[in-house]
This record gives sequence, structure tokens and C-alpha cells, in this order.
Amino acid sequence: MSYSLFLSIAAAAVWLTACTSTSRPLATVPAVDLDRYYGRWYEIARLPNWFQAMCISDTQATYRADGSAVAVVNQCRTATGRIEQADGITKVVAGSRGARLKVSFFRPFYGDYWILDLDPDYRWVLVGEPGRQYAWILARKPKLDAATQMALLARAAELGFDRQAFILTPHTPATR
Repeated sequence: MSYSLFLSIAAAAVWLTACTSTSRPLATVPAVDLDRYYGRWYEIARLPNWFQAMCISDTQATYRADGSAVAVVNQCRTATGRIEQADGITKVVAGSRGARLKVSFFRPFYGDYWILDLDPDYRWVLVGEPGRQYAWILARKPKLDAATQMALLARAAELGFDRQAFILTPHTPATR
């Protein structure tokens, strides 16, 4: 199955999980300046998920303005060395000041993409969804200092995510 199809199904799963979640409310950052958020982000760590199971390294996402929406291109390297790519679209949730987004890789299904913690200089971000099944630590560079990484994992745990389940994403020198 292609990466695009996996992400499409995943978006639907995230949406359904969010609709049935009984967890305590999940707080986001107060606001996100999307102009500063645009650009490339490297995955530092993630909660394991079936739609990224084929990704073994070099996972990254690039965001750019696309009219009133945000275009996103996700890429990763598979065990065979192939680069998989999925193109999606993101919409800002009304009233969220950019902190809550809906992302789709296969419309009409959209999943939650909530910005839970964000560096004031937009060097790193913790992203998740209200069902707490999916979460990512992203950074502008392929490597994040250990103290910041540990602090973000601790923040994820405070928010109700399984800190021990996060896996680290390696990046080859070619992606740096």
C-alpha cells in the first residue's frame, strides 16, 4: 500500500479517535504564526503508528501557504531506500489562532493536527491529537539537543501521551 493511502486512512482514524475520545481536554499553544511555521520540519520522534510503519528514517514535512489553506508534503525513507511522499492539505480550525489544524491526505477525511508546544523561535514543536494516539516531535534541523528532546517527551507525558512509546527517527547525512 502506498504512503499516501496509509496517511489517508490514518487521517480518518485520527478523526474517528478524536470524536470518541473520553480523555481530559488537550490544551494547545495560544496561537501559531503560520508564516513562521511554514518550511521544512524534521521528525525527531513519534508515537508508533501503522501509517508510518514503512518509514525507517529521514522523515520530514514541508508546509507552505496554499491560498487560504496550508499545503503539506510528507516524506520518509523506507527499508528499501525508497523515498515515499504524501501530499496533503491543512485547514486552520476557526477560532484556534492557528494552533488547531485539520489535515487531509485523502479528502474528504481530515484528522486533527494540534500544536501542543512550540519554541518561541519556531525551532521545535510538539504536535498531537486529542485522542492521544498520535504525536510527533519535529524540529527545523534533523537533530535536536538531548535536553530539549527530553523536555518535550516530558511535556507529552504531562499531556497524557505515552512517553515510553515514542520512537526516535534517524536521519542520514544526506538529509541534513
